[in-house]
This record gives sequence, C-alpha cells and structure tokens, in this order.
Amino acid sequence: MKPVIAISIGDLNGIGAEIALKSHDIIKKFCTPLYFCNRPMLEQAAKLLGMELPKDLEVEYVEGEFTIKPGKISKKSAKLSFASFRKAVEMTASGITNAVVTLPINKEAWHKAGIHYSGHTDYLRKRFKKEAIMMLGCDKLFVALYTEHIPLKEVPKQIKKKKLSRFLIDFYKSINPALPIPVLGLNPHAGDGGVLGDEEEKIAAAIENANKQIGKDIFFGPIMPDTAFTPEFRKKVSHIVALYHDQGLAPLKALYFDESINISLNLPILRTSVDHGTAFDIAYKGLAKTISYINAVQYAVHITIH
Repeated sequence: MKPVIAISIGDLNGIGAEIALKSHDIIKKFCTPLYFCNRPMLEQAAKLLGMELPKDLEVEYVEGEFTIKPGKISKKSAKLSFASFRKAVEMTASGITNAVVTLPINKEAWHKAGIHYSGHTDYLRKRFKKEAIMMLGCDKLFVALYTEHIPLKEVPKQIKKKKLSRFLIDFYKSINPALPIPVLGLNPHAGDGGVLGDEEEKIAAAIENANKQIGKDIFFGPIMPDTAFTPEFRKKVSHIVALYHDQGLAPLKALYFDESINISLNLPILRTSVDHGTAFDIAYKGLAKTISYINAVQYAVHITIH
C-alpha cells in the first residue's frame, strides 16, 4: 500500500496548481496523492494552463469557488488555501492520510482575508500546542532555524540557555542524526572570544547542557557563521542549526534553491512543503519548477514508510 499524502493546494492565484498538475504522474508512482480543493477550481486552473485534468485525480472537497486571477492577491483565494490546509491537517491528525504536503500560500492575502496566522507553521504550533521546528534544505544539507520570522533586533533577546537547550534536544529527537551538528554563533567570528559580543557564551552553555541531557556530544560550536557553508565544512555535516532566518536561509538558497524543501518537525504529524512562495509573477505561464515539490513529497513518503 502506497502512503496517502494530503496535498494542500495553496493559493490558486499562484503557481501551486501548475506544480501539482505537472507533477501528478510522477508522484502517483510512489504515493496516493489526495488533493484538498474542489474539481471546478482544479478544472479552471487546468484550463488556464492548457492542460487536461488527470482522470485519476483524487480530490477531497473543500468549499470555495471563484474566478482565478493569476498573480493577484485575493481574499477568496486565501480562504480556500487556508481551508484546504486546515482540512488536510485534520485528516492527517486523525490518521486518514499519512502526511501533509503544502503548496505555497500568500501571507498578505491571508491577512487581508482575516486569517490570523502568519503562515502554515504558526497555525501548526497553535493547533497542536507544540513548538514546531522549521527545517529547510535537501539531502545535501538541512538547516534548522532557532528563530524564524522575527525582527533581527529581537534575535539576541531569544538567546537563552534553557530555551536554546530545549530547542536542540527537541531537534535531536525529531531527526535522530547520524553526524554531529554544528550550531552557528550569532556574531561575526562567533564573537571572537567576547570582543564582538558575548551571546556565544550562552550558546556554548546551551550546547553543553543539551549534550549532557542527550547523553552524547551531538551538538558542537558555536561555529563561525561565515565558514559553516564552505565546501570543506559541508562535507563533514548533514545538518546545521542557524540562530536566525537569513543567517541560515541566505546561504542555503544560494546553494540549493531549486531543490530545497521546508519541513515542520516536533509535531504529532509530518508536514513538508516547497521552499518557495506563490511566484505571482510567473503564475499560469508554464514556467514553474517542480523539483522542490517532488522532493517534499518524496521526503514525506520516505519518513512515512520508515
């Protein structure tokens, strides 16, 4: 039996429908995709793309019909994308589907539609009352983010021994790594022994505490951020812990933009996603790349069957 993967359709004014329809014949070879939308909307998307809707498409009905306007922010499209995601999560939580794979939503559209979540991960945290961990990357390298969508000036305030220790322990339990994991420093040169900042003292204390509780030396650092993504260093690691959003994602996307995926860890369900946005500028132009989505589905299937 192939695992059943719930596909949250994302914002239909973006590239999600194109990616899903282009990839259907590929992903159905290793899973049973269940698309959370409705046939009239998918037929409309297929027509705009000059495609035929696959006859074997399995669709879980989600209410909401409107005229697709490629590249436009729309409250109706936002509401459908949220309803699709919420229903996919509930069916996975109940065991009907094995994992959730999300196509991109538009956060501004969610806000304008009165959906009071900053994105998929924010909803998952509140739904399950768990500190979801955001990890992005591909089989060449994964990066976990200690802090995510907060102002840069707020990051140093979040560097606390107890909180960072808890994050590291939860991350370890979520992935059971085979290789030691570096934790980046906050400051240039990892603080240069306190000359460029003292946050590294707290990071080092959190690493020591986490390793002690785990019972082995899994985490090491703090590592100088400007050397952690060099070719030589990457040969020695499979995962990196970054302390803030752009510290981890700017180099990761420079290296592996097309193939990277987004994974939500430390939750009762598995959720993976593409690592890109709605790309309104190329919506329904036949230009959307599918590799991130296919990788996200493959990762979900791999974890599910292992």
